[in-house]
Parts: sequence; C-alpha cells; structure tokens
Amino acid sequence: MDAMNPRSDKGTTKGRAADEAREADVLVVGAGPTGLLLAGDLAEAGLSVTLLERRPDTTSNLTRALVVHARTLEQLDARGLADELVAGGHPITRLSLFGRADVHPSQLPSRFPFVLVTPQFEVERLLDRRARKAGVVFRYDSEVTGLEQDADGVTVHLRGAGGATTGVRAAYVVGTDGVRSTIRESVGLPFPGRSVLRSVVLADVRLAQEPESPFTVGATDDAFGLISSFGDGWYRVIGWNRHRQADDDIPADLAEVQEVARLALGKDYGIHDARWISRFHSDERQAPEYRVGRVFLAGDAAHVHSPAGGQGMNTGLQDAANLSWKLAAVIRGHAPAALLDSYQAERHPVGKMVLRSSGAIIRLALAHHAPGRAARAVAAQLVNRLRPVSRRAVRNLSGIGIAYPAGPGAHRLAGRRAPDIQLADGSRLYELLRQGRFVLITPAGEPVAAQSPANGADDQSHPTPPRPADGRLIHAVWRGNRRTALLVRPDGYVAWATDATAPAERAAALRTAVLRWTGSAPDGTAPADATSAHSSVTTADPSTTSTATKPTPTPTATSTAGASAVIPAPAHDADTPADR
Repeated sequence: MDAMNPRSDKGTTKGRAADEAREADVLVVGAGPTGLLLAGDLAEAGLSVTLLERRPDTTSNLTRALVVHARTLEQLDARGLADELVAGGHPITRLSLFGRADVHPSQLPSRFPFVLVTPQFEVERLLDRRARKAGVVFRYDSEVTGLEQDADGVTVHLRGAGGATTGVRAAYVVGTDGVRSTIRESVGLPFPGRSVLRSVVLADVRLAQEPESPFTVGATDDAFGLISSFGDGWYRVIGWNRHRQADDDIPADLAEVQEVARLALGKDYGIHDARWISRFHSDERQAPEYRVGRVFLAGDAAHVHSPAGGQGMNTGLQDAANLSWKLAAVIRGHAPAALLDSYQAERHPVGKMVLRSSGAIIRLALAHHAPGRAARAVAAQLVNRLRPVSRRAVRNLSGIGIAYPAGPGAHRLAGRRAPDIQLADGSRLYELLRQGRFVLITPAGEPVAAQSPANGADDQSHPTPPRPADGRLIHAVWRGNRRTALLVRPDGYVAWATDATAPAERAAALRTAVLRWTGSAPDGTAPADATSAHSSVTTADPSTTSTATKPTPTPTATSTAGASAVIPAPAHDADTPADR
C-alpha cells in the first residue's frame, strides 16, 4: 500500500474505516489569503475541505500586505477574481526599491502590467466569498494543539473557545497558520533564520495632506517609511527608525509615527486620528521542508522575510496555487502521491530566492556606512540604466519571471509561466483555467475527436489524435498559425510542449504527455497500471531529443528573466509583446 495515497487502501476494512472517520479530505489551518485560496481551489475541485481558524469569526485578520503583483493577479484571474480586485485598487506603474532605484511594471508581458495597491483584507474578502460558495466548512475558535499522522490520514487536536478539546481527521493537512505555525511545530520542523528589522511601526491614520501617490515610499540612512491609501480616507503607515529601537511589547504612539514619516519621507502629511498603532519585528526564516508525510506548509508558515518589495502575501498565494491542483489530483486518484513531492522541489527554491532578494533590497535601502552607500548607488545605476537588469528585477519581483525547469530533453517552454494566450474562439487561456483543468492548445485544423480502429486509427499517417481525458483536459486552438502543441497545468505553467511535425511522432508524444500529466490516455482510457505509467513516462520533446525513454528529473525553481512573452518564440526573446 502506498502510505501517501489516501485512495490506495480503499478496498481494505482498515481503509474504509479510516475514510468514514474523516471529517474532510483536507484540513487547511489558517484563514489568511494563502489558506483561503487553497481551500477554495480544493473545494472547487470537488473535495471536502474544512478551514480551521483560531480567531473568532467576529475578529478580522491583521492586514500587513498592501500590494498585489502581476503574477498573483494572473492567478486570481484564473479564478475569476482579478478584475473585481483591480477595480477597487490603485494600479501603479513605478515602484521604488532603494535610493533612486525604480522598476517599471509597465514593462511586464502581462494583462496586469502594474502593481496593484490594495489592502490584504480586500484580497481575503474575495477569496473568502469564493471558498464559502465552493462549500468550504469554516470552523472558528479552533486552536490547534497538536497532530498525529499515520498511513491513512492525519488527526488534528483542537481546543475550542470554552476550552473543550476534540479531534478532527483528514487525508491531508496544510498549515497556512503564519509565522508562529503550530502545524510546523507539531511536525517538528525548525524555522531557522534571524531578525532583520526590529521595531517596525504600523498605523492606520488620517492625513491632512493627500500624498502625491497612493503608494509613497522613502528611505534615508536612518529610516524608511511608506504611506499607502486604503481608498476610503484611511492610510496605512509603515516605518522604521534606526534611533528608536524598542521591543515589540513597548507601545508606539502617534508622535513616533509622525517622526518616522518625517525622517523617511521628508514630511508627515499631517498624520492624525490613528485608529490603531502596532509594533513588530521582521524576520528572514524558511522551513527546510514544506512537506512531512501528509502535512504541508504554505505561506508564512513555510517562509517569512522582510517587507521590502511586498512579496510576502504574493509568494504565499502562489504556494497555494502550486499545491492545490496536485493535492486534488492525488486525492481523486488521477495522479500518484509522488506528484506531491514536486511541491517542495518547485516552491522551496522560490521561497529561498524571495528571502535573498527582499533581504538585499532592505539592506541596500538601510545601508549607512560608506561601502554600503556606494553599493546602493551602483545597484541603483544598474537597475535604472541597464535594460536587462531592470527587466530581470521587475520580472522577479512580480513573479512573472519564476519558472520550474523541466529537466534534460524537455521543450524550451516546459516549466515556464504561460502568458494569457488569445485563442481562436476569442477566449483567453486564463478564462479556461478557471475550470481548474489542464488546457491543451494545438494548431487550427488539428483533429480533436478520437478515431476508431475501423476509421483508420492504426494508419500512422493519420494517427489517433487527443480528446479530453475524462474531463481533466480542455482542448483549445491557437489564434493564428502556430504549430506548437502546448499542455498548460492548472496553475498556469507549461507542463509540456512539442514542435514535432511528423504526425505519428507528434501523436505519440502527445499521448505520453497527457497520460503523464492527467493520469489518462488521450483516448480517454487509463493504462492497466496508471501509477506506474504516470511516474515513469518522460516529458521529453521528441523534436529536440531522441532519448524519449529517459526519465525526467524532478523540476526545481529558477528565475527566467529572459523567458519568452509569446509562445512559442525563443526563450531568450524577452522583448516580444505579450499575446493578450
């Protein structure tokens, strides 16, 4: 029995009893943005999901995130939420990193060439609504005190508002419960790292003078600060003063908020009437593993870093998008449990890269010795004057440049983000991704209905073409005359592609790819040993390699600043406008 596959023991008495005792297929712990997106995805895929939150349902979550980057907006677009979020926010096309270094999201090959300034609670509002509509069960006043896992599932121990204890069981558990994650501690994972900033003050205030921009940022050798508009007359102020270093439990007051604004921004804009003020410290930490058996970590439970660049919430949401379709595929029996290992392989390197980039930004911004100031000046010149450096910076910051390499022999597009491709029927790729399925894009005129043997399926000059694999695949057609066949994962990354022109070679490669990624052959049938076939088949592109039987290594994440904006242009051609 596969200890990681909840469906592998369905035929045994023990397996049936364990299933009957489960409250849900998946328990998600923590109702922040990461947990809400993950729970909504799983519920829309037809799974039973319970979302546990220690807060009462009358207490709102602390809002720290203020910006939504382009790749996150694309993920929200794939869930039908982006346009509503954008309508209530403030798009900005220039973002200051440190000193006089500016990046310009307007350069991005995306439907969303900007940074959206909007409070975290607006993101949560949309994700909460979607999760409830999909059938997620919310359990508030539920504090996790520990967990146990075995070959059949995970039992989570809870303490309610009145102190009563209970246990709930599920096939899998995902901890999205933040920096002080009880789930992480319960599985014994360390959280190595260090504090990078002490005594950061946050306040929601009124202003007597409206700032020049809805997102105003400034820094000196001794302070940094930002002011962001909520759009309703309230503003968020975040600041740090090198000369006011207090512990988190020392209250901050309005005078301190005004002082740090003047130091960092040159004026305080008439700050008054604070509705709340808080103080916190910022860490750089990352769990060594994002998975322990049937338990996963995502968002701040897995990684935390400085607020520089506004990447925290965005990275967590993209963790959730990566994990959700994999969990759904495994639980529904469409993929082997080994697929879940790719979550660690793909997302852990991304978390590490974000830690490094956000750390570099904050250290350069706050450098006050001569060597540090010189390095900051040089870095600013490079970002502002060299187009490749500027392009790489904005792509990495936005998440557009993140890719998961697919290993030797794979097509050059495999593992890369798929842009929002315009299709022959007038629809967009990310509209199709709202169904939570793989999308196969082929040239116009390529047949999509399977042939029967009587109609020539054995004739290799006209091989059996693909058809949707048991509802797991959507077929679409390129707008224009592109010849590449492209298989896009539910999270908007390219699973496989081929430029093969020989009909038999092309059909065989397509069958292999669809079998590997959807768990069903292109003709809608599954092999006798679906798990074996799924795990051993290659994703190599026969048009680029002849070693079609070599297994593909597990992918790892990387940055692809030069990734093509238009499929299937060469991977180094980053200047082609996006196919919108």
